[in-house]
Amino acid sequence: MPRSAPTPAPNSVARRRKLAAGNWKMNGTAASLAEVKKLKSLIRKDRLAADILICPPATLIERLARMAKGSKVAVGGQDCHAKEQGAFTGDVSAPMLADAGASTVIVGHSERRTLHAERDADVHAKAEAAHRAGLVAIICVGETLDERSAGKADDIVKGQVSRSVPDAATPKNTIIAYEPVWAIGTGKTATAADIEAMHHTIRETLRARFGAAADAFRILYGGSVKASNAAEILHVPGVDGALVGGASLSAAEFYEIIKAATPKRPRSIKAA
Repeated sequence: MPRSAPTPAPNSVARRRKLAAGNWKMNGTAASLAEVKKLKSLIRKDRLAADILICPPATLIERLARMAKGSKVAVGGQDCHAKEQGAFTGDVSAPMLADAGASTVIVGHSERRTLHAERDADVHAKAEAAHRAGLVAIICVGETLDERSAGKADDIVKGQVSRSVPDAATPKNTIIAYEPVWAIGTGKTATAADIEAMHHTIRETLRARFGAAADAFRILYGGSVKASNAAEILHVPGVDGALVGGASLSAAEFYEIIKAATPKRPRSIKAA
């Protein structure tokens, strides 16, 4: 049964601005940049309650960065190699991403961990590479359905956080994204109580290592976030934003998710 988690202290919540991060995955060509133009138009006059990040395929980073210059949209990469250069055909280094205009990079996404057999040590090395290049690393963690069903979700996620996050991580250069693997691209979403409890677990794991600084780290939720459920998810205590997949490909839907980040008074969600 999901456990309840205490509401974060108001002062810690106040200094963590929400982030709406769109991961386009292996989707998008030059024609897709029209959606970014639409998004820029939609947000131009808004007083936004969230930072905005779009992580397109590497082929579009430079063009998107030029298009987004001077706007409220930041640009990121979806992955990076742990080395700065070398004989790694097909890979992209963190300095290359920075050179193309990226400010951020996702590392350890569940699809990289599962389809490319990336280990926590690999994610750790990539996060360090991101930091050396001056990029913010979004470090993804999350359990599979089998692991959750076996009652191992907390232990799995705690271990991933402990082994994937570098010692030099700070709230300025690192963001954590909790993405239950079973809720990515499946249309399933963790319950509000599940999300609150796991975000609390992640926060406590960070606090045990980084002390009071842990309260300023942003922790995002990722897993079938869309316009229809964003408001509920983004206002779960301890959730500092969303890592959005397919819904971020549509300017109209991503805009609704961004608008859903308008702050509300935090409340603890009790287990049923």
